[in-house]
Amino acid sequence: MNSLRLPAWINGVNSKALAAPILIVMMLGMMILPLPAFALDILFSFNIALSVIVLLTSLYTVKPLDFMVFPTVLLVSTMLRLSLNVASTRVVLTEGHTGPDAAGKVIEAFGHFLIGGNYTVGIVVFIILTIINFTVVTKGAGRIAEVGARFALDAMPGKQMAIDADLNAGLIGEQDARRRRTEVAQEAEFYGAMDGASKYVRGDAVAGIMVTVINIVGGLIVGMIQHDLDFGGALKNYTLLAIGDGLVAQIPSLIISIAAGVVVSRVASEQDIGGQLINQLLAKPQVLSITAGIIGGMGIIPGMPHIAFVLLAGALGGSAYLLAKRQKQQQAAPAKEPAAAVAAPEVEEATWQDVLPVDTLGLEVGYRLIPLVDKSQDGELLRRIKGIRKKFAQEVGFLSPAVHIRDNLELRPAAYRIILKGVEVGSGEAMPGHFLAINPGVVNGQLPGVPTTDPAFGLPAVWIDAAMRDQAQAMGYTVVDAGTVIATHLNHLITSNAADLLGRQEVQQLLDHLGKEAPKLVEDLVPKLLPLSSLQKVLQNLLSEGVHIRDMRTIIECLSEYAPHQQDPNELTALVRVALGRAIVQQIFPGTNELSVMTLDRNLERILMQAMNASGPDGAGIEPGLADTIVMRAEQAVRQQEQMGLTPVLLVPAPLRALLSRFLRRSLPQLKVLSHAELPDSKTIKVTSLVGGQA
Repeated sequence: MNSLRLPAWINGVNSKALAAPILIVMMLGMMILPLPAFALDILFSFNIALSVIVLLTSLYTVKPLDFMVFPTVLLVSTMLRLSLNVASTRVVLTEGHTGPDAAGKVIEAFGHFLIGGNYTVGIVVFIILTIINFTVVTKGAGRIAEVGARFALDAMPGKQMAIDADLNAGLIGEQDARRRRTEVAQEAEFYGAMDGASKYVRGDAVAGIMVTVINIVGGLIVGMIQHDLDFGGALKNYTLLAIGDGLVAQIPSLIISIAAGVVVSRVASEQDIGGQLINQLLAKPQVLSITAGIIGGMGIIPGMPHIAFVLLAGALGGSAYLLAKRQKQQQAAPAKEPAAAVAAPEVEEATWQDVLPVDTLGLEVGYRLIPLVDKSQDGELLRRIKGIRKKFAQEVGFLSPAVHIRDNLELRPAAYRIILKGVEVGSGEAMPGHFLAINPGVVNGQLPGVPTTDPAFGLPAVWIDAAMRDQAQAMGYTVVDAGTVIATHLNHLITSNAADLLGRQEVQQLLDHLGKEAPKLVEDLVPKLLPLSSLQKVLQNLLSEGVHIRDMRTIIECLSEYAPHQQDPNELTALVRVALGRAIVQQIFPGTNELSVMTLDRNLERILMQAMNASGPDGAGIEPGLADTIVMRAEQAVRQQEQMGLTPVLLVPAPLRALLSRFLRRSLPQLKVLSHAELPDSKTIKVTSLVGGQA
């Protein structure tokens, strides 16, 4: 036998998702279709149960966002009560002449048990409940929701800025920041929705009064005209039914209103309402003792109900005594066990989480420089650092690691230091609100201020007030602000240490980027012909001498040509330099065809060739006397070039280039060493200085 199967679209629907549509259809059905008295009893009971569930849920919530659906619950519960009013009104007017149980047992119970069958008492009780709900509870909750919505919206930008500041400072992660931003937005939306939802309850109270009056008037007309009842009988029947109907709807409405007031009036805490009431209202024995004394004094006044007041005073006094005794025991407990009080906290076992990675590139600042790097204060240095990384990527050819910025209270207030892989590579001081006037060597006067040295290039400088900026520029000084000083220093160190910033990950990212345009070119080289480590070494060799690696296509093509026959990174670097010769010369001599260079004395060149052949390419066999002479003569030639306003470039034979570049780089970092093979044929060479030596 084939089993009964539901359609596939029904099986795919979540059962919880069907609750809301079913409830809406049910409310529409109550408004349109006539309901029997038993169905009304079930629905009125459900309405009361729903209101109690909502009230208890609001009491046990810790923060408003734990009950985010509450504004929607207000709308649904209000519409449910109005739908029941419509359904019960239809039954009251059509069957009210038959007796007080015409609209069901629930309405009859509220009409007889709660008000004793006296419709006058029922009217008074109904009016009082409506006034309490409309004037006190609903009005107060609506005002609190309105103010809460306004404050939540006003505080939203500040909370967002605080989250961004914690994220930039590394106190939270991206996931935590996203969660907190969502909570801030939800809080603002919740209070805004509560401001509007409170109007539902106010309208429900007004509608309850109007429906009750209409039921009474309509019942009199129907009973006297259509069913020939006398005025007294019609008034009694229909008034009891109308008042019972109104009370059945008004009591759940009052409960829902109280729940709304509880939700919007509570202050965020880690406890629910019950815990807050017990811990804060009944936490002080002095308060309970004084209250017990006042109540007991009222109880002994002649004419007062002595038993009630004296019993309550005794209960309060006993509670105060027990509470005071408990607090004394808690205070005495540490004194009895001094060893436990002073015991050192247990140290957690070390884990791999305690091993923190070292930032590749970092900037630490003193507290006076924090405004320059604080995003919430529109720190200008943050924008400059972004510009530095963008310019570096465009010029050098790869994206440098992000600069991790943090404050360091161990530094002087205006000091900063730049960290490379956990090691300090540069430091200096910057005075916020002042300007650094740098002397380029052609100034025509002195400036009052704090003498110092430009941290990036070591030029003499002075910190001056902002009012002297124009005067300093007129005297020939280069004037920059504190943020520019730090940014320039950082840019200089990033550029000069580019080889150390190029790690395996950056090399792989370079290959991935090039592989999008020329995938076959990359696949044929790495790892088929050359391992990634060798490619990294070649690129680092180029960067260590200031050669940009933007033209990765030429570098890869050159390595693909020579890698099958040569695997030494230094030899491959020399071959790549020849392939990049035009770019290298263009980088050193932009916009000119005449290259002003220095060359070696012929005798010195011959001696170096012999020494290299004897000791190998590393030049370890060069005599110390000869090495000192080469350095001294090279320094003289470099000064001569700089005095003529020329870039110091030493042109040597190809076998000597790598040797002299490594040898002279430490003492003369500004000197560029080129080989004859690296010069394009279209360039003209002009020898301006000769580096000579003695054997």
